[in-house]
Amino acid sequence: MDARPGFHLSLALLQKELQQMGESVEDLIYTSVESLAKLDEKAAQQVIQKDDLIDDYLMTIDELCLRLIALQQPMASDLRIIGTALKIATDLERIADHAVDIAKITIRFAGEELVKPLEVIPQMAEIAIEMLHESLLSYTERDVHRAASLAEKDDRVDKLYSTVMQELMGMMGTDYHRNRQLTHLLFVAHFLERVADHTTNIGEGVIYMVTGKRKDLNV
Repeated sequence: MDARPGFHLSLALLQKELQQMGESVEDLIYTSVESLAKLDEKAAQQVIQKDDLIDDYLMTIDELCLRLIALQQPMASDLRIIGTALKIATDLERIADHAVDIAKITIRFAGEELVKPLEVIPQMAEIAIEMLHESLLSYTERDVHRAASLAEKDDRVDKLYSTVMQELMGMMGTDYHRNRQLTHLLFVAHFLERVADHTTNIGEGVIYMVTGKRKDLNV
């Protein structure tokens, strides 16, 4: 018989909100990069507008965590679960901010053509979204091995980031408008690299939640 039905129901609600927040953030990253590749200003605007939804999720999760701590008398292991949820929500909110940053660059490019079709940047986004999905599964399934596997994918994103930097910087010349666009594309690659880093933060949180030990996945 469940000795703490109220606690487990509240915890299930917290995890449901976190999963929905994560799915929404995955969609924002995908849409932001897709809008850039197609120079779709309307889609970029939608990303910016949906950022408020992510902020609402963060506020809801914050309140659920505080309520669990205040009313349900969690044990030490429970506190790690609750604290990790709050940290994940914070990382998700920051990832969403990077999606907005990318969308704003798409809007800055309105009326222009890309200096070259995007190739590596969508690859970075694909891996980063996969990492995000895996990190959230590692939380709900308490899967330390899945969380630790994020380090290898983060290395792939880092290598692609180096490739993009070399490629775009090598294309710079004396044309101000061309250099301006290339610089903004460098920013996009940097934002996606940061998305991957935030995702490994989630993995580190999961490992600590399950084992009580700290592990650095960004080495």
